[in-house]
Amino acid sequence: MKFFIDTANMDDIKKAYKMGVLNGVTTNPSLVAKEGVKFEDRIEEILLAVPDVESVSAEVTPDAITAEQMMAEADELIKINNGDKRVTIKVPMTEAGLETTRYLAKKGVKVNVTLIFTVNQALLAARAGASYVSPFLGRLDDISEDGVLLVSKIAELFRIHNIDSQIIAASVRHPDHVTRVAMAGADIATIPFKVIQQLTKHPLTDQGIEKFAADWTKAVK
Repeated sequence: MKFFIDTANMDDIKKAYKMGVLNGVTTNPSLVAKEGVKFEDRIEEILLAVPDVESVSAEVTPDAITAEQMMAEADELIKINNGDKRVTIKVPMTEAGLETTRYLAKKGVKVNVTLIFTVNQALLAARAGASYVSPFLGRLDDISEDGVLLVSKIAELFRIHNIDSQIIAASVRHPDHVTRVAMAGADIATIPFKVIQQLTKHPLTDQGIEKFAADWTKAVK
């Protein structure tokens, strides 16, 4: 399973990239709005900061309701950084989003269909040509449904039907989510930087480092 970082904060992106585990970046208008910068400018900054990742998402705005509006926004977004092929257009799981997905897929543009909460939605998105489908497991957990089970069902369906679309486990809240979606068959987990940091930690690791340091100090005296 690959790791994407879910943020528009440049410091967090650069730190995760330096760790050598980053395969992509997901953003959305809300995340960029927190940074107080122009959306297109921040996407270009991210592309320049992580030159060898496979995908940097650029989502159509909530104001884009119709397929025509989404397509028009997407056509502008794919021009960022001189038409950088790593730009992945994010669209919501709606009829208009599916139409936009088909339009972009025919142009060779990668699409991430987001806000997926059922197996059928994931199947529709994949058949429309989505490169990525994003089930939101944390939000399902919030309403007492099993988000990881959804990821598992999508992965099994895609295996049965030999579907190439990659599953991005989104709305990941903690390290156990990461472990469980990896075992459930997710291709990617997109996670906040704080969760990436949590994945590196274990109290026994800290204790081991402290013991090695103490033993080393005794040995060199």
